[in-house]
Amino acid sequence: MSADNAFPYAPLSDLADVTGGVTLGRTIPDGASVELPYLRVANVQDGYIDTTDMNTVRVLRSEVQRYAARKGDLLLTEGGDFDKLGRGAVWDGRIDPCLHQNHLFRVRCRPAKLLPEYLAVYMASDEGRRYFLSIAKQTTNLATINSSQLKRMPIPQPGLDEQRRIVEVLAALREQERAIEAAISKGRLIRQEIARDTLFQQEADIVPVRDVAVVGSGSTPARARRDYWSGGAVPWVRTAEISFNVIHETAEHVTRKAQLETGLRVYPPGTVLLAMYGEGVTRGRSAILDVGATINQAAAAIVCDPQKLDFTYLYYWLEGHYEEIRGIGQGSNQTNLNSALVGGIKLLLPSVEEQRRLVAPVDAFDLKLRADAVELEKLRTLRRGLLDNLLSGTTRRLAA
Repeated sequence: MSADNAFPYAPLSDLADVTGGVTLGRTIPDGASVELPYLRVANVQDGYIDTTDMNTVRVLRSEVQRYAARKGDLLLTEGGDFDKLGRGAVWDGRIDPCLHQNHLFRVRCRPAKLLPEYLAVYMASDEGRRYFLSIAKQTTNLATINSSQLKRMPIPQPGLDEQRRIVEVLAALREQERAIEAAISKGRLIRQEIARDTLFQQEADIVPVRDVAVVGSGSTPARARRDYWSGGAVPWVRTAEISFNVIHETAEHVTRKAQLETGLRVYPPGTVLLAMYGEGVTRGRSAILDVGATINQAAAAIVCDPQKLDFTYLYYWLEGHYEEIRGIGQGSNQTNLNSALVGGIKLLLPSVEEQRRLVAPVDAFDLKLRADAVELEKLRTLRRGLLDNLLSGTTRRLAA
């Protein structure tokens, strides 16, 4: 990037006013106060504000203007998980008056210098995120920033017309993303109905998984052994990667040495994985391996007998019975699944030919959904790249 193309930078304090919000839990006398709705961290999402679940707080009448959010104010989170640090959105004034709590910063742009929509775009850019992470006070899995640090944040400052064009270009791409996201959400609902009507409404023998497949597991090679991880070429699946999907690649790999010395089995493509335990909704989720891979100890690997069980049929069966599978072993001493419990999962078992006939329409729908997901990721990548270029001034002609 040449210096001629770069926008000048100015500290945020030169372009906007930054203030905190109301502190909760204060004792306020009824006579001189009023109870009003307020925005909290949970309401401020990445790029939008959700007011479906609002709380109220009592403040002095004289404090209402001080803590009220106006239409056009940018609201930013002061901390939380690393991915939520500096998360923000522009307030549209749908509730008036509406206050904001002290864990949110209110940034009120000076109209002659800065558009709030442009500032929101910059805050969410890679450059903006890097600044937040560089200044944050960090503890285990959490990070916070203070108002002084936020006020010092350097903001690239094109003219207002160019700010507006940048916002419009990126908004058009975001609208395309939303359309694909909506199509994917609708497609998933339709696909679930097709699966329910075809796979689960049939007459067939009921058999446990162990009768038609072999259930195995994996392990995590010692992290301290660099020779087990550095330069590894063998895919290694973490439980978090099992999310009702087809796994084409993994985030981590182990070495052949780790595989051989620890006895890790490489499971073939077509293996169905089931998360036996994990945080949140992870437990009970399934995936299909599209690549030979090893797995961690929290996952079960189900290798089907191809003469009896089609792996795609098994995957859709597990997906359709996710809630039931999550409940297996609950209420006893068993808090997580294990290989024995996975092997005992019951399924309807028509012939392999019938299984393949039943899954064909569901699989066709999934192929369309996966193609839409690829297109969505391409758009997101394009928007992120274009965002950085537009903000740096290197792609001004695209914003014109």
